[in-house]
Amino acid sequence: MLAVLRALGVPVERPEDAGEALRAAHETRWQQPLEPVVVAWEGRVARIPVRLPSHLVEEPLHCSLLVHGQGQPRSWTSTTGAVEERAQLGRRRFARTSIGVPFDLPLGYHRVSVVVDRQPATTLVISAPTRPPQQAGRTWGVFAPLYALRSDRSMGVGDLTDLQTLLTDVAGLGGTAVATLPLLATFTGAGEPFEPSPYAPASRLFWNELYLDVTKAPELVRSSRARRLLDSTAVRAEVAALESSGLVDYRRAVALKRRILEALAETFFAEPSARRNDFERFERETPAVIDYARFRAATERHGAPWTEWPKAERDGRLPRRPGDGAERYHRYVQWLAAEQLETVAAAARSAGAGLYFDLPLGAHPAGYDVWRERRSFVVGATAGAPPDSFFTAGQDWGFPPLHPERIREDGYRYSIACIRHLLRHATLLRIDHVMGLHRVYFVPRGSSPEQGVYVGYRPEELSAILSLEASRAGAMVVGEDLGTVPRQVRASMRRHGFSRSFVVQEEVRSDPRAPLPRPPRDAIASLNTHDMPTFASFWRGKDIQLRVRHGWLDRAEAEHERARRRRLLEVLAGYLRTHGWLAGGADGGRAFERKALRACLALLAAGESRMVTVNLGDLWLETEPQNVPGTTDEHPNWRRRLPYSLQELRRQRDVVGTLRDVDRRRRTRDGRP
Repeated sequence: MLAVLRALGVPVERPEDAGEALRAAHETRWQQPLEPVVVAWEGRVARIPVRLPSHLVEEPLHCSLLVHGQGQPRSWTSTTGAVEERAQLGRRRFARTSIGVPFDLPLGYHRVSVVVDRQPATTLVISAPTRPPQQAGRTWGVFAPLYALRSDRSMGVGDLTDLQTLLTDVAGLGGTAVATLPLLATFTGAGEPFEPSPYAPASRLFWNELYLDVTKAPELVRSSRARRLLDSTAVRAEVAALESSGLVDYRRAVALKRRILEALAETFFAEPSARRNDFERFERETPAVIDYARFRAATERHGAPWTEWPKAERDGRLPRRPGDGAERYHRYVQWLAAEQLETVAAAARSAGAGLYFDLPLGAHPAGYDVWRERRSFVVGATAGAPPDSFFTAGQDWGFPPLHPERIREDGYRYSIACIRHLLRHATLLRIDHVMGLHRVYFVPRGSSPEQGVYVGYRPEELSAILSLEASRAGAMVVGEDLGTVPRQVRASMRRHGFSRSFVVQEEVRSDPRAPLPRPPRDAIASLNTHDMPTFASFWRGKDIQLRVRHGWLDRAEAEHERARRRRLLEVLAGYLRTHGWLAGGADGGRAFERKALRACLALLAAGESRMVTVNLGDLWLETEPQNVPGTTDEHPNWRRRLPYSLQELRRQRDVVGTLRDVDRRRRTRDGRP
């Protein structure tokens, strides 16, 4: 506890210091007339809390409202309401009361100022709809990691053109979304640090240039060097080698694409073109991109994380290096990524579909966000989870959590920027570990997860930001609420119209009367997630074997788990048969597994949930997971590619037929087997 408090900036060295620290915090709070942030649901502010010296309680207060986007503030004089709390700090007495706001506010971020004892105090007012847009009808989509996609034009990793192709194919079958893992910037180049996990991004504000389709860059027409590279025997041989593997080789794939992208960037900056205006507008609208590019160039130059740089650079002061090729490269590829993503999103919209993006909980400690936004992070701790029945030692996720008070004091500037970045293109936004809106488990740096504690946030303020930004973008918010989740989290999600996650592997139970609860209407339903065993692995118990191999289960525990799984699947299969979803036959073999898969998907599709997402790999009974939580190098996490190309998948009857059946049941409300 003391270590977490110190990480949060509280001056405590011994338990005896806690009382003095609490007193100091109490005094500081009472001397701040306004909270940093206030929420106005549907634009209405009943009262704004204000703390002031007691002798001013009866005095009128001069107030002003600055509506975002309007030049002149609106002023008024307010009398205070009833005193709700009193405090005495030395000889001074304070009271907490409130002021009224006589205006309805437009949706957005506004400023209310109050003059207290001749000093102005200001609060940010988040005027948000109670609920963002709600999706009409019952829809479906597919899930696939972008890096895993293959096509007849891939270069060792899926790209944004592959994503567009998959979206078009899914829309052609009646689907409305493609969900994928985060496409944010990561450390996957030649130097250090190296971290391919999409949930430990180098930045939550910029894209991963690895997913660019280099052949779609307009500069290719003018870059003879880039065209020669693409046509060269060496590049073709490298592409063939990368494509022959079932795993993504990030370092080689990044090196290959970078050679071509550097040639394209060289052409762009060397020659005037009509596209220069578009580039300059992008940089004006995304001013941090130059700072980000310099950071990435410095990381490459030093070959080390920023914590090992010279002090000035470590503290955020990077020297200007005119003509730095690495900096220009990173500026160029971010612009290109924004262009290609907008092309994908526009094509999806015209086909009646959309992108389903994921907002990771954290960012890599050696990344740009922590370096530049250090005040927003608790660098003396990492986020994680307490011990439970699966991870008996708890979990340490390795990235620093956000500081709950400093992000409020900054008006949630960084958090808003992260959300907006994704909602520029997404029509659905999934909040990873949605409980993080309420509380996050802090592990003191250098300690074990057993020594961590939960630290609370302001869920109404964060929910207001999500609701406002989603409303502006016309997007739906989905919360990842799996596992043990406090009751108030789901109550808050329902209140604000955030869809919850319903996952069959989490919900199935060995009750013969009802082995699978009905997915709620406000749910996104699926068989599994990227962090879970695939359907076939779960059905065959391969995930239990894996847990034994890692020492997470001993022999007796494994036998108990296998018996429990057999009972679970027997009950589920019996239920599906009894209600006509599953044809008879022996409970074994690939043919029966395929029938069981289709039966489970049909049951979900016939339900009332807002959306059903289908893991593409389940459709051919894939057994290998994309990620095994709790492991690093023991498994090829975030590297497994699909065994089939997008062109081949179109010709697979089982794949197309299952998706067509899901679509029919979603559209017709056909609850029959």
